[in-house]
Amino acid sequence: MNIKLNTIAATLVASMLSQTAWASSHREAPNITRMPTVDSTDFYAFNSYEADRENYVTLIANYIPLQDAYGGPNYFAMDPTAIYSIHIDNDGDATEDLTFQFRFEQALANETGIALMVGDEGEEKSIAVPLKNVGGVSAEDQSAVNFSESYSLTLVEGPQKSGTKTKLMNTYSGTEMFHKPLDYIGNKTFTDKSGYEHYAHQFVYEFALPGCEQNGRVFVGQRKDPFVVNLGKTFDLVNYVPVEGDSSPGAGDANGFPGGITQSADNDDLAFKNVTALSIEIAKDCITGDGNGVIGAWTTASLPQARILNPNAKLNKTEVNGGALVQVSRLGSPLVNELVIGLKDKDKFSASHPKDDGQFADYVTHPSLPELLNILFKDAVNTTLGTEIETLAPTNFPRMDLVTAFLTGFEGVNQQAMVTPSEMLRLNTGIPATSAEMQSAFGVAGDDLAGFPNGRRPGDDVVDIALRVVMGRLCYPIPVNGADTDLGLCAPEDASVGNVPFTDGAPLDASMVMDAFPYLATPIAGSE
Repeated sequence: MNIKLNTIAATLVASMLSQTAWASSHREAPNITRMPTVDSTDFYAFNSYEADRENYVTLIANYIPLQDAYGGPNYFAMDPTAIYSIHIDNDGDATEDLTFQFRFEQALANETGIALMVGDEGEEKSIAVPLKNVGGVSAEDQSAVNFSESYSLTLVEGPQKSGTKTKLMNTYSGTEMFHKPLDYIGNKTFTDKSGYEHYAHQFVYEFALPGCEQNGRVFVGQRKDPFVVNLGKTFDLVNYVPVEGDSSPGAGDANGFPGGITQSADNDDLAFKNVTALSIEIAKDCITGDGNGVIGAWTTASLPQARILNPNAKLNKTEVNGGALVQVSRLGSPLVNELVIGLKDKDKFSASHPKDDGQFADYVTHPSLPELLNILFKDAVNTTLGTEIETLAPTNFPRMDLVTAFLTGFEGVNQQAMVTPSEMLRLNTGIPATSAEMQSAFGVAGDDLAGFPNGRRPGDDVVDIALRVVMGRLCYPIPVNGADTDLGLCAPEDASVGNVPFTDGAPLDASMVMDAFPYLATPIAGSE
């Protein structure tokens, strides 16, 4: 296919993609947009690449999307009625064997909050202050903090609903309670000369894990959103040519693609957004069980089934909740609910369990997005170019390339010993981590087996990867250990635009996050 056709076809593909929520899992389904505190935005599972932590796995579940740093006076507290979970399947049956549950509590200073004496002498009244802090805050002095969040961490061994539950011990305090730092209100609030990160770091805790010799680590707190996406221009009818431009040669053509978008940090519309991260690090030997060392992982959030609002609401007494827990949010691999699942089933996917993903199989084996592109734009392309292109969509049905990428994992890389087709983020704990400076943002497709879709690291550019995979990139050889390798899932003739270097022009790499736990970068300050 010539360059002109590649460019036009790529533009048309992106026009279709603009109709889908193209921002990882920020507001990915209709129902979850109404409940931002339990909206999972991104999920990560990777072999730790911090120095001397090569025997550990890090899992990060981000919640509460699109946080503006200046979002006072209440900022971004977690939902105290929810259960936030990180699940691990270590035997391949698509049912959790281990679950780490987070439950949050809110409290005012001295139980009733900080108050000031207001009024003339002899007629003073004690009046509660309206802010979450009344003065500077540092690692050494938190006396001015008026509002705080704490959480418990529970391990469930076996299925989440029926398994054995053990509350985990904070080894620093000797209690079952952990604490969350205040969000980054601004630089007048946080007076520590070493900055907000010095304050936040004291909220990294170790916890004892039953049957495990090594302690785990946990951190919950606000972080800079690690996801990058050219969101505004994409929804503006794709106001750019979504292939790599002249200054950034494409994967399939050494000459680049004229008129394509230039990679630039200016294209990242999440550059000044924060999220709240639930981060844990656990020794590999303590989570792999009797499987082949490949784990499947995902995050969920659940709420009580019934809620009765309190007409006389007070802090921590705004409603009465009861009934069974109902899962309202779910995330494993990125972009599945956005780019693959049909609009009518997005809420159903959010509430479903991996073991039941057979109900969504048609969305993967016969994806609608490429076919819609072909129906709507094939005639226009042929008329414009005077060609007779039979189809712009991949033609290999069922789409075993997508089944492998989304539902089973790749044999010899991230496929579990028992293969149960299901949507999870699969990580081979036996593949050594790649140091931050050596990582490829394109993961496995960039000859870096320690990256996506073998798990997912914060520096993996999953938007570009996912767009290319959906349009047939796996029908072409990919580099493995320096050699082009045919995966045998489909052939180049099955994907007419499969080798087009799709991109949103918003670059991402490991230099944009930290190289040590909790990995995600310091959040944006609400006030400089």
